[in-house]
Amino acid sequence: MKFIDWISDHLKKGGSICLVCMMFLTCADVVGRAFGHPFFGSVEVVTIMATLGLAMSLPFTHDSKGHVGVEILVRLLSIKTQTIIELCTEILSFCLFGLLTWRMTLYANTLRRSGEVSMNLKLPEYAVVYAMSFCLIIFTIIILKDIILDIKKLRAQ
Repeated sequence: MKFIDWISDHLKKGGSICLVCMMFLTCADVVGRAFGHPFFGSVEVVTIMATLGLAMSLPFTHDSKGHVGVEILVRLLSIKTQTIIELCTEILSFCLFGLLTWRMTLYANTLRRSGEVSMNLKLPEYAVVYAMSFCLIIFTIIILKDIILDIKKLRAQ
């Protein structure tokens, strides 16, 4: 699991780089438009970076419990019941994101075979979808790690 945590940490850094580059490119494009010289394809590049930034942030955010959760009623329950509810949620999440990862990989294969490229810069779209699939695999493994930890927690009680 240390290797997965290492990958998650590096994905977080990659997502941060995407976010900063999006900001710089957007600012440069706005200034360029003000002087009549916008950057060609900047919208495509910013969209790709936003997609990658989101996908790269998912594993670390989940691992650090950074997602928004509504736990007003769950907090009133016993620790064992809270753990069972969390385990059920994680199992459903594991199934959903496992399915999503599988379908995303198939979609990337379809895009690669068809030669689909972006509209202006002609960048291969399948590369972005493969990168998202990789991030989702790591995310799914982190969810599996949480499932195992919750099972151990239930056995200890």
